[in-house]
Amino acid sequence: MVSTALDRPDKFRIGRVFGDSFDIVGRNIGLCLGLSLLFSGVPELVRELWLWKSVAGVVAGAPQFSAQRVILGVAAWLISIVLGSILQAALVRAAIEDLQGKRPAIGDCLKTAFSVVLPVVGIALLIGLGVGLGCVLLVVPGIMLLLRWSVAIPIQVQERLGVFGSMARSRDLTKGCRWPLLGFWLILIIAAIAIRLVLSKVAVVFGLPAAFVVNALVTAVVSTITTVAPAVSYVELRPDQGRHQRRRTGGNLFMTKEFALTAS
Repeated sequence: MVSTALDRPDKFRIGRVFGDSFDIVGRNIGLCLGLSLLFSGVPELVRELWLWKSVAGVVAGAPQFSAQRVILGVAAWLISIVLGSILQAALVRAAIEDLQGKRPAIGDCLKTAFSVVLPVVGIALLIGLGVGLGCVLLVVPGIMLLLRWSVAIPIQVQERLGVFGSMARSRDLTKGCRWPLLGFWLILIIAAIAIRLVLSKVAVVFGLPAAFVVNALVTAVVSTITTVAPAVSYVELRPDQGRHQRRRTGGNLFMTKEFALTAS
C-alpha cells in the first residue's frame, strides 16, 4: 500500500526559504543589486533629494502646500509603484530561473517584467488597499490579508492568472501555512529595520549627502531580499514541492522534471 504522505506538500520551512534566497542573491549578485539600484535605490535617492529641497524651500518661505506639490507628490507615488512592480517582477523571474538551474539573464528578466507590469501594479494596489483598510480597522485583518496574498505577485509573474486569479491562487497556496509565513515576514521586516538603523547611524557620521547615498544603497539591498524571498516562498508553497527532490550541483539548485514550473 502506497503512503499518501508522498502526495502532501513539504512543510514550509523558514530557514530553507532564507537559505535559498541568500543563495540566489549570492549567485546573481550583479543582476539582483543592479536591478534594485536602478528601480529602487536611484529613485529613492532622487526622492530624498526632492524632499530635502522641498523642506529647504518651506524654510525659505515657499508655500507649504500648493497644487504643484500635490501633483508632483501623486506622480512620484505612481512612478514608485510602477518601478517597484517592475523590480518585483524582474527579480521573481530571476529567482525562479535560478531555482530551475538556469542562469538568469537581465534582458529576459526585464522582458518578463514589462510584459506583466500592469497586472502586477493592479495586485500591488489592491493588496495595499486591502491591507491598509484591514490595519485601520483592527490591525489583525490587515496582517491576515497580507499573508493571504503574500505570493500573488510571484504567481502572476510565473502563472499569468491575472489580478484576481493570482490573488485567489495565493489564498489557496498559503492556506495552512500562514503562521510560518507570519514568522517569516516578521524576521524579514525586523532584519530590514535593523539594517537601516545600523547603516543610518554610520551615515550620520559622514554627513547628510552620505546619508542619502547610504539610504539608497540600503533600499536596494532590502528591496532585493524582500522580493527574492517571497518568490522562494511561492516555490516552497507549491503543491508539487513535496514531490520534488532537491539537489545541489556546482552551486546551483536543480529540480526534478516534476517540479518544472510552467512559464508563459
